[in-house]
Amino acid sequence: MITNQWLRRTVVSIGVLATLVSAQADARQPNVIMILADDQGSVDLNCYGATDLATPELDQLASQGVRFTQFYAAAPVCSPSRAAFITGLFPQRAGVPGNVSSHSGNAGMPAATQTVAELFAANGYMTGHVGKWHLGYTPATMPNGQGFVESFGHMGGCIDNYSHFFYWNGPNRHDLWRNGREVFHDGDFFPDLMAADAVRFIETNKDRPFMMYWALNTPHYPLQGTDKWRTHYAHLDAPRRMYAAFVSTTDEIVGRVLKRVDELGLRDNTVVIYQSDHGHSTEERTFGGGGSAGPFRGAKFSLFEGGIRVPAMISWPNVIPASAIRHQMVTACDWLPTLVSLCGLDAGQRKFDGKDISDVLQSSDAHSPHEVFHWESGGGKKNRQWAVRKGDWKLIGNPNDTSDMAPITNNDRRFLVNLGDSVHELENLAARHPDVVREMEQLHNEWIRDVSQQ
Repeated sequence: MITNQWLRRTVVSIGVLATLVSAQADARQPNVIMILADDQGSVDLNCYGATDLATPELDQLASQGVRFTQFYAAAPVCSPSRAAFITGLFPQRAGVPGNVSSHSGNAGMPAATQTVAELFAANGYMTGHVGKWHLGYTPATMPNGQGFVESFGHMGGCIDNYSHFFYWNGPNRHDLWRNGREVFHDGDFFPDLMAADAVRFIETNKDRPFMMYWALNTPHYPLQGTDKWRTHYAHLDAPRRMYAAFVSTTDEIVGRVLKRVDELGLRDNTVVIYQSDHGHSTEERTFGGGGSAGPFRGAKFSLFEGGIRVPAMISWPNVIPASAIRHQMVTACDWLPTLVSLCGLDAGQRKFDGKDISDVLQSSDAHSPHEVFHWESGGGKKNRQWAVRKGDWKLIGNPNDTSDMAPITNNDRRFLVNLGDSVHELENLAARHPDVVREMEQLHNEWIRDVSQQ
């Protein structure tokens, strides 16, 4: 029986296909720039409602494409979120359930895990990585071992932006690499170095299809915004002013690179993706905060919305609608299968946990491809934080509120909310809906068994 829903999805799919065929008649392989910000809060752009931040470049990028309001990182912490972004897999299936060691000589994501770079390279693309890696620190698990022909950046979780030293604990270690070899740029501001290398990669490869993964280390601590932006935000209270300066520094360098894409005449044939890897930090190294999750509870390390609902957008002029907002639930795992569709790639036998969201990009009426989505992060085997979302229902196991918005009691080990009724996640509905809790917990247990099978 042909239903209205089936017919509507078929019409949308035909429209997507026609648009892609028309676009690819002139350029069969669009360039791709995947930008991943670090520790940027859920609402910390003008286009997401921030009234005290100057973010004209990213606001313009949003106006050139689709911006999402229910976009989810696959984890509330760096390494697993980044693994999902470049593999299309749940972090657990990618082999990165938690943060990877920042010490040289330590492996991270298994070399056998297939990355976006390996897929694009197999389809004739030049591949490049710029910025933070944090997915392995051995030759086989550094970017050049994971399919990136070119790589420039740091391998650990964070660096001082002028000395390029990892400073978390002693002894302090220099961490700056080009194609697997240590390089020194003493005193040069790392965001400027990233932008310059991204421009160099684009200029060098402008006459062939390229895929660049730009893994920003901003606005992650240390909050080292430039003097221009420190002066601009001098009127704000700490720590917002320090964080704001680094957000605008981030915005400025992204704009610098995209301006060069425009100057080279590549913009109409370039897909640009931008998202934050998870919510803002409330750690001591970031002065206890500075970022904002707006109405959402939680922050980095938390599976409340403020830890995993992030700013995200995609642009491809004349193919993806401009100035569009999508409220459907989509995730970081969805980028790679969607790029396979948009770029007409041959993915072979590869399977993804993410879904192709091409229909969602073209229509606000398309359904989210995710009936259910799962997270798990941190803690010991008996106390791991996990979450399941099914429709508007969301269940968190062993919740952690890094925003300290409200106390968590012993009765909150299973925290149930309905996001359709309230996004604040302040009232636990578990006692009122034990049947929903049982269903969601069963879904989680089934998922754990599935992703544990390697």
